[in-house]
Amino acid sequence: MEQKEVTDFLPQDSSLRSLLSFHFAVLKMSWCWFYLPLHLLMAACLCHSIKAPTSSSQQSFKSNLFNFYHSLILADGKETTIHLLKDIPKRYYFVLEEGRALAPFSITVTPCDVPIEWSILVHKASASFLGKVAQGDHDTDDVSKAQKATSFVSTIFNYKGNSVETYMGMSSHSALYMLEFLSTERDTHITVYLTTDTTSGHLYPELPLDPRLDVIGIGHTTVTLAWKHSPSVLQHRENIQYCLLVNEKHNYKSLCAAETAIRSSGMKLPATLALSLSPYLLEPQQVMILSNSELSIINRVSSGEVRQICMGTKNTYTVPNLSPSTQYYFDVFVVNLLTNASAAYTGTFARTLEEPEPKVMELKDGKVIQVVLDGKKQKFHTLQYQARHKKVQFTFQLCRGQVRVHITKNGKTVASENILGLRYLSLKGKLLDTYLVQLRSTEESNSSVKVQVSSQFNKPLFPLLPESLKIKSFSKLRTCNSITIAWLGTQEQSKYCVYKKRIEEDQVWMELRSTDRCSGPESRHKSEKVLCKYFYDVNLQRAVTTETIKGLDAGTLYLFDVYLIGPSGIPVRYHSKVVKTRKKC
Repeated sequence: MEQKEVTDFLPQDSSLRSLLSFHFAVLKMSWCWFYLPLHLLMAACLCHSIKAPTSSSQQSFKSNLFNFYHSLILADGKETTIHLLKDIPKRYYFVLEEGRALAPFSITVTPCDVPIEWSILVHKASASFLGKVAQGDHDTDDVSKAQKATSFVSTIFNYKGNSVETYMGMSSHSALYMLEFLSTERDTHITVYLTTDTTSGHLYPELPLDPRLDVIGIGHTTVTLAWKHSPSVLQHRENIQYCLLVNEKHNYKSLCAAETAIRSSGMKLPATLALSLSPYLLEPQQVMILSNSELSIINRVSSGEVRQICMGTKNTYTVPNLSPSTQYYFDVFVVNLLTNASAAYTGTFARTLEEPEPKVMELKDGKVIQVVLDGKKQKFHTLQYQARHKKVQFTFQLCRGQVRVHITKNGKTVASENILGLRYLSLKGKLLDTYLVQLRSTEESNSSVKVQVSSQFNKPLFPLLPESLKIKSFSKLRTCNSITIAWLGTQEQSKYCVYKKRIEEDQVWMELRSTDRCSGPESRHKSEKVLCKYFYDVNLQRAVTTETIKGLDAGTLYLFDVYLIGPSGIPVRYHSKVVKTRKKC
C-alpha cells in the first residue's frame, strides 16, 4: 500500500494549505507528531514552537498538549456561545479563505456575567517561505532557520472587563489568528461573533451616536424614559424592537448578562432570550402581562422584581406601578427578532418620589367605621387613636377581598397580619399612647373592612362568636324539596336569621366571591328570607341548632346564609353553603 504524506490530506485552498504545510514541517521535528490524531491537524498549529521534550520541558510539553486538545476553530458569520472554567484559558482560531488578502474582519465579545480577559494573537509567516514548505522543502535545519527568520507571534489586542467589546482589523491570508479567553473569578459563559463580511449588514442592531437613556419624568410610582432611535429600527422596523429591563440592583451591559443575573437568583428562564418574546415556559416566579401590544414579564427574585417590557418601536415609555421612594435601574435593548441578537443602550437610574403623608382619620372610642380600600392603587388607609385606658381592643371584620393590617404604638410595630373573618386584637399600654392603624388591600380588586377600637371590654359591639362559622348540610336528610342544615350557637342569647337563594351552577364562584360579609339581612330580598329565631345554650357542646327548609324545587342548586345578630344589632354572616336538592325521590 502506497504511503501518503500528511500533506496529501490538506485542503485544496492554497493559502490554507501553505500555512498548514509550514506547521507540519515544524511538527516533524517535534514530539507532537507522535501524539496527535489526524482529525486534529488543523489545531496542530499550536505546537509549532514545541521542541522534543527533555526532562526539563516535560511539564511545558504536557501543558501545550492539553491546550492543543482544548482549541477550536471559530465559525465565521455565526454567534458562538463559549463556556469558560475558572482559571482555565480557552483558545479559538480562524484563518481567512483563499483570495482574502488584507480583508477586513471584526470580532465582538459579550461577557454574560463576570469580567473576563481576552486577547487576539496573530502568527505571521512570509508567503515565499510558506510556498517553499508547501513544495516539500522540509529539511530540518533549513526549516528551523527559516522559521525564526520569517515568522513571528504578536498580540494585537487585549481587554479585561465585562463590557461588550468589538475589535475591527485587516487580516491576511498568510496569518493565523488565535483568540484566548480567561475567567479568573468563576465559571461563566460569553458569546463571540466573528465576521469577515462587513458589507452585507450587521448581526447586531445598530446604536445611535448618542446611546444614552434620558429620564424625562419622575412621579411617586412612575418613571418616564426616552431614547434616540436605532438606525436599525428606521431601516428594518418590522424585524426590530425595543425592550426595557427594570430592576432595583444595578444596570446591565448586555442582555445575556441580565439573563444570567436573573437565572443565578434561583429562577429558570426560557431557553430563548427572555426578551425575545417567548411567552411559553414561564416559571411560577414569572408573571406575563400583555396590554396595548406591550409584553411585560415580571420575574420574582430574591433581590426584588426584575421587570421586562417590550414595546415595539416606540422610543418613549412610562414605567408604571413602581414603589415610592425607591431607586430603580433602567436598561434598554434593541433586539433583532430574526437573529435574537441585541445591543444595549447606556443604562440609567432614577429614584421615585416619596409618597405624600397619608391623610389620618381619627378613631373614636367604641364607634364602628367601614373602610373601602382601592386595590389598584395599593394605598394605605391610616387611622389614629389616642388611648384613654391602659388596655384597648381593636376589632376588624373583613367584608370583602383581602386586607392586611399594621398597627404601631408610639412608632413601634405591635401587630401586623392579614385579616380573616372577625379578628380581635387586645393591646396593653399607657394612658395617652398613640396608635396608628394602616390598612391596605392585598389584591387588585377593591376590599373593605369594618374597624372598631374600644376601651370598654365589657361592652363589645360585635356579637360573641361560636367556634366555627361553617354551615353543615346533611346529605341523608336531603330530599327533592327540602334541605336540612345546622350551625353552632353561643352561650349568649342571640338572633339567627336564615336566607336562601336559587342560583345556577356557573354563578357559584362569582356569588361567593362578590359576597359582602359585613352586610346584614337588610341587604337581602324579602322573598329570600326563610326564618329568624333566638337560641343559646350555657353548655357549648349543646349549642347547636338545625333547620329543615321545605318547599324547594327538585334538582335545583340553592345558596343558604345564616346571620348572627347580637345585642348591639351588628350582624355577622356565617360562611355561605351551596346545596342541591335531589333530582329524583
